[in-house]
Amino acid sequence: MKENKLVMSEDGSHTLMSGVFKEHYHSTHGAIQESRHIFLQAGYHYVHQEVNEIRLLEIGFGTGLNALLTCMESRLLHSRTCYITLEPFPITEESRKSLNYPSLLEQPDAQQYFSHMHEAAWAKEQEISEWFRFTKLKVGINEFQGESETFDLVYFDAFSPETQPEMWTEEVFGKLFLVLKPGGCLVTYSCKGIVKRALRSAGFSIQKLPGPPGKREILRALKPINSL
Repeated sequence: MKENKLVMSEDGSHTLMSGVFKEHYHSTHGAIQESRHIFLQAGYHYVHQEVNEIRLLEIGFGTGLNALLTCMESRLLHSRTCYITLEPFPITEESRKSLNYPSLLEQPDAQQYFSHMHEAAWAKEQEISEWFRFTKLKVGINEFQGESETFDLVYFDAFSPETQPEMWTEEVFGKLFLVLKPGGCLVTYSCKGIVKRALRSAGFSIQKLPGPPGKREILRALKPINSL
């Protein structure tokens, strides 16, 4: 397997250059600030306004940054969260230990939570904290067997449409549409035309939002309340 390369982003947090996909896991303009902006602010905080016990599906566990930030936020907001993440290509232990996220967050238990999530057994729910239950599955979206209308939020964090075009299709978004509850939402960093068209074809309504540094816009896609 081709090795990932550690890269320092502009906010002082690490990202990885994938040895397989030849693409960064997070923005080089700032990994932590990108994750907070797209997934926490546009997704988790948005859903938390209406739902205090959140069921969340992540497409692409990757470095574990989104999961770690969400875990810390769940404790801050006292928001019980059930977090299920899919990752068919997990990073190595060596790559994980090189990442500086826990030290930068400077929050109690950040390192313990981060290690626990990466070291957790596959397909077995773990209680990371009293607010955060976590399950990781070593499968892709096509193999995932999710029940309909069970999730409040989807973090869609696959590699880009240019790198993984098979992930950004009407078929994939249609499957995610089915597992979302009415009123649920999907957030992602890509605002490309093909992504917006695929989401709309799957039944979502689209909101374009200002992006983090280095990205003009991001997407929040909503499943209508009256969806059949």
